[in-house]
Amino acid sequence: MDIRKLPKTEFAAAVAQIAGERNIDPQEILDAIEAGLVSAYRRDQKERGTIVAEEAVFEVELSPETGSFAIFEINGDKKTEVTPPGFGRIAAMTAKQVIDQKIHEVERDTIISEYEQKIGSLVLGVALRSDPYKITVGIAKTEGICPKDEQIRNEIIALGSKKLFLIKEIQSDEVTGRKDIILSRRDPEFIKQLFIREVPEVGNRTVTIEKVARDAGQRTKVAVFSTQKGIDPVGSCIGQKGSRIQSVLNELPTEEKVDVVAYSKNQNQFIINALSPAENVEIISLKDGVAEVQVPEDQLALAIGSGGENVRLAGILTDIDIKVSAKK
Repeated sequence: MDIRKLPKTEFAAAVAQIAGERNIDPQEILDAIEAGLVSAYRRDQKERGTIVAEEAVFEVELSPETGSFAIFEINGDKKTEVTPPGFGRIAAMTAKQVIDQKIHEVERDTIISEYEQKIGSLVLGVALRSDPYKITVGIAKTEGICPKDEQIRNEIIALGSKKLFLIKEIQSDEVTGRKDIILSRRDPEFIKQLFIREVPEVGNRTVTIEKVARDAGQRTKVAVFSTQKGIDPVGSCIGQKGSRIQSVLNELPTEEKVDVVAYSKNQNQFIINALSPAENVEIISLKDGVAEVQVPEDQLALAIGSGGENVRLAGILTDIDIKVSAKK
């Protein structure tokens, strides 16, 4: 049988560079080389004026030790070698282009797999490119995408600046099959992860974040709880002289305020806490998921908030429709 050879330097360089330096399974490299040889063969035949049917099936026998190969056409039980004479040089050039692309895909898939294990955590990224629909962010060895609807409204991220992002999900394009790492600064989970990062008691779970209600860029309410005696969950998150909450705020636009409130299993008490910073809140009635609440006249603006934001977020936090009025 007439076995052709890829130039040994080409073969060795491809395997050594990709398997050794990029830590990719050698078998994936061999599969990519075989696919490259078939692609090169089809192109070569077309240039020679021979049309190869799309449905034609080919098989490559490739020696992983030497780089020796032969191309066979499979027709039922019949296997016919079709390796053209002098194909080695063409194969080396054409296959290398295909191999490089295949390896790039394999390498990206490996990176994507790593980030699948990191969904829900924070990553430091550099803003690389921006368009009306997304920001492309450099993260370690790859890039992620922060779509418009995952950005904080009115926050301007300058190109080249570093920001923390939540790794929200891995999204597959239905047409190309390409997988993208989707990042977010808008998701409420972003706030939770900031507290885990900045507050040791949240990180070690002596303080738990029960729920986050957020209007990104404007206001956020965080309900915290602790079953451990002697631990003040709100105080733990605020920190001495506000040091811990300030570390959280430093990662947010200056306009965004964060209220840390105590979670309570008692719904009435939780509603009162959630309406912070309003004081002297009185629950008039609580029935069928609707709470009638009264506050002193001088607390009404605080309880409702600008544009109704405070009472709305308190409602999201407690899962209660809260109606606020002034005490008569």
